[in-house]
Amino acid sequence: MTELQARLRLIRTESVGPQTYRRLMERFATANAALEALPSLARQGGRSAPLAIPTISAIERELADIARAGARLMMLGDADYPPYLAQLHDAPAVLALKGDAALLKSRAIAVVGARNASANGRRIAEDLAAGLAKAGVVVVSGLARGIDTAAHQGAMRTGRTIAAIAGGIDMIYPPENAALQEQIGRAHLLMAEAPIGTAPLARHFPKRNRIIAGLVSGIVVVEAAVKSGTMLTARLGVEAGREIFAVPGSPLDERCRGCNDLIRQGAHLTETIEDIFANLPDQPGKSMAFSVIQDGGLAEPVSAWQDAQADQAGLTRARRVITSLLGPTALPVDEIARHCQCSAAILATVLMELEIAGRIAFLPGNRVALLS
Repeated sequence: MTELQARLRLIRTESVGPQTYRRLMERFATANAALEALPSLARQGGRSAPLAIPTISAIERELADIARAGARLMMLGDADYPPYLAQLHDAPAVLALKGDAALLKSRAIAVVGARNASANGRRIAEDLAAGLAKAGVVVVSGLARGIDTAAHQGAMRTGRTIAAIAGGIDMIYPPENAALQEQIGRAHLLMAEAPIGTAPLARHFPKRNRIIAGLVSGIVVVEAAVKSGTMLTARLGVEAGREIFAVPGSPLDERCRGCNDLIRQGAHLTETIEDIFANLPDQPGKSMAFSVIQDGGLAEPVSAWQDAQADQAGLTRARRVITSLLGPTALPVDEIARHCQCSAAILATVLMELEIAGRIAFLPGNRVALLS
């Protein structure tokens, strides 16, 4: 089994999401080693039922399906993984790419907004995207109806665009954008985190939104209701340290209230591309993920894990203390560490065991909660 197959098998395993994947790679350095350790970790965490780990043949079928779709996989830790995206604590462990992956090396800005956009909103989005693309910026959006569609179309008039979609790389959505999606996948770049064949369900869109926020140095919002997926993208951008730009609109139009609210909170009021370029950071940030798992991982974290494994008495005590502390109310990991009074490696080992066993969940703010 190749390392690529092993990494895909690991991320497709029950109880292994993007954050767990990163922690496993930090500990074991290779996906093959992590896969071998999973059953033991789950048992130590109190799980009696076996983990659902995909077979090698299932992974081979998925890779064959991806190739037939004209796509390829990019894994977290690959040299060409987008550095901005890798900074996210929950950066996708695997992405399917169709088209020109070299676009991921260029400066990118997102243009997003309402699906039920007004004619003026669509025109503004298209013009801003065209101006950005003409200046050499890659325009990122989500291929949804309304503003997203206008942004892609504007960018394609003068330059390049990336579409991040919520379903599998082979799924057309919305149906009326079939030709646009095909053109982006052929001459620009289409990307998806969900496995091939996955329908774009509502629960997949927040994950798609974080990819959009992670790929770019700035997010331009053109029309958004206060409670909308677009506002979630903006919030994710704020959390990731991205610059937020918002086009103001009428307070009488529900589609504009989100933008006006963003401006009140400090987003850059945006009418032209000059407003955007005047407030962009000079360079993308350095990828933290590259220092974690590039080329299979680092020796020092693995050594620390081995030291923790050697201290069986410490692990036994920590398991008892930590499980007694945890409950349905999330606790910060720092607080758990204070009560446990154990090494960071032992704490991380016990939390990983519980996570793989499906007994705890890591929540935003580095907090942990016991699952029912």
